[in-house]
Amino acid sequence: MTVQSSVQPSAPSLAQASRTSLTHRAATVLAALGGLACLWFGIDFLFAPESAAAGFGIPAWPEGQAAGYFGVKAARDLANGAVILGLLALGRRRSLAWVMLLMTIAPVGDCLSVLSHGGSYAAALGIHAATAAAVLVTAGLLFATSGPERESGRALDRSGV
Repeated sequence: MTVQSSVQPSAPSLAQASRTSLTHRAATVLAALGGLACLWFGIDFLFAPESAAAGFGIPAWPEGQAAGYFGVKAARDLANGAVILGLLALGRRRSLAWVMLLMTIAPVGDCLSVLSHGGSYAAALGIHAATAAAVLVTAGLLFATSGPERESGRALDRSGV
């Protein structure tokens, strides 16, 4: 004969659920803003490269054939924005958290490029390092509000690996 306990696991408190919901919303808003910002930067570098480049932080910009850099920068930013917004739209928050974590490499690299090519510390830290910090915070919030069990769809089957 077994005895069943009448004690049920406690439900999360209303305050805890409210904090979780607020964190979830904050992560969503930050990710969406990050994706939209990437799209904006990509469009700006595509259609108005000279003015977009002026805000990047490196004093001397490529001219002539070297101005092809602007198209590369535009494509990188458009792709990053599309990936962020695509994963967000698909509800793949855990995957998006990993992508955002890995995407931190880009603004860190930009910061180092500005510093190593005569740009100002204000631009390097105020634009690029701050962006890296914002992307890291967004990734952290996404990790905190997602988990493998919350992902839509099936997890990858690794049995054949």
